Amino acid sequence: APPECPFCGEAAGRELEEHVRERHGHLLGAPGTDTGNGEQLYECPMCSLTCTNIQILEEHVNLHLEEHSFSEGGHIRDLQLAQQLQTEEDKWHRSKEEKREREEFKKLQRQYGLDNSGGYKQQFLKNMEREVDRGRMQPFEYHKRKADMMESLAFGVDDGKTKTSGVIEALCKYYQNENKDVRRVWLSAGVDHFHSSFGDRGWGCGYRNFQMLLSSLLQNSLYRDCLRDTTLIPSIPKIQSMIEDAWREGFDPHGASHFNNKLHGSKAWIGACEIYSLLTSLRMKCQIIDFHKPTGPMGTHPRLFEWVLHYYSTDNEDGAKVVCTSKPPIYLQHQGHSRTVVGIEEKKNKSLCLLLFDPGCSSQEMQKLLKQNSDGTNLKLLRKFMGSLKEKQYQIVAVDGVLSLEEKAARCHASQVLTSEKIP
Repeated sequence: APPECPFCGEAAGRELEEHVRERHGHLLGAPGTDTGNGEQLYECPMCSLTCTNIQILEEHVNLHLEEHSFSEGGHIRDLQLAQQLQTEEDKWHRSKEEKREREEFKKLQRQYGLDNSGGYKQQFLKNMEREVDRGRMQPFEYHKRKADMMESLAFGVDDGKTKTSGVIEALCKYYQNENKDVRRVWLSAGVDHFHSSFGDRGWGCGYRNFQMLLSSLLQNSLYRDCLRDTTLIPSIPKIQSMIEDAWREGFDPHGASHFNNKLHGSKAWIGACEIYSLLTSLRMKCQIIDFHKPTGPMGTHPRLFEWVLHYYSTDNEDGAKVVCTSKPPIYLQHQGHSRTVVGIEEKKNKSLCLLLFDPGCSSQEMQKLLKQNSDGTNLKLLRKFMGSLKEKQYQIVAVDGVLSLEEKAARCHASQVLTSEKIP
């Protein structure tokens, strides 16, 4: 704003001095009181200083005007400088926040395998090279395992090197002779355990759990017709391609867009939705159940345990202590990891305990379960009591039947409708 006149308050612009002389010059020469000896006193209209000389008064008032003008101009310059500094600071903060967000996004991309750093094959080779460099693998073994891996990928079939079979059968025998604290136990149909390897360590749990589930479905005559094109356990890259095929059929377009419609060649994590889409595309009748919050004290999930008990015990209430059901295992997902539920114990005190296959457990550890062990100490690999599952949220995928072609099409359409409702 332009400087104001000290006499009338009007905005006087740059010609403040000229304005004062033209409009208020008569005040500058206005006589004050008489001193009594004939001298006239002139009073400053701005500070009440009295002078006996009109020229001195004019010079004094000019100093006031210069000071006032400088003060107004300085205030404007200070305001402009403050605004400029604030603008620069805001810009710096925005730049810093954008950089932080980019770094966080890249970190999440790396964590969930969406950073274009390669997939199963690249990680397999890189980890084996590291083993050779550290002296833990001989070069000839490296070349042999590389050749086996390339053959596995070419045929799209898992090489079986991380598989452990016969655990469910061993558990059935153990529980027949167990008399300590288990009242009843329900076991799923036979299922092989698969653990992570050089190629998928750190991100492959979802794929390994699908392999476990599929190993059980392939042994069940009810599902063989749906799996005529999948008679062997597929490799992880093959499973990625199968999920992409399900997306192309129209299943879960919202989830597909999260991965840019591409999994093959990446280390992308998958979860319950991808498993559901893949199973449904294979005409498996399955459902996702979301336990979105704890239902018991201390952050526990008793309803999850009750649901699993109902799943295995329905149609299997024959009173036997050990019930080897025909039910497929259950895919269990929580933030950052997934496992496979292969059974449930009911203790004599009525508490429940899940039996889980964990892809993070090695073949060497799982082999211990095949040996007869009267005290059951090896079962700690599988047992999860209610206090052990305290994540905020769990999801399960359970298979229970076969879909007709019409039912499959209806479920595909339903997933598209749900997607359209989610997108504003």
